[in-house]
Amino acid sequence: LALRYRQVIDALERLTGQSITTVRIVGGGSQNTLLCQLTADACHRPVVAGPTEGTALGNILVQAIAMGYLPDLATARQVVAASEPQRVYTPRAMVNWEGVFLPGFPDT
Repeated sequence: LALRYRQVIDALERLTGQSITTVRIVGGGSQNTLLCQLTADACHRPVVAGPTEGTALGNILVQAIAMGYLPDLATARQVVAASEPQRVYTPRAMVNWEGVFLPGFPDT
């Protein structure tokens, strides 16, 4: 799964021409410390894990923006960051991920 994240991120960067500097994992996967650390390692990017209830919070925040309770998405993100614990995983250079990485997405 961590390698697939890497493949998708690389493909998105090629398609959009924009750099992705951080991976965010929300929902149940954010509670899996091994997945989060392997993702940071494989993607060579920090991973921000949380909130666990990302779907429900996202729904509430979009409604709050639509109703005018929050001005924009940036403010909604600040609300989440202030109210939900998030953990940051820093990439380690312990494994040669390039040796196991399959760059042929979506062919692999």
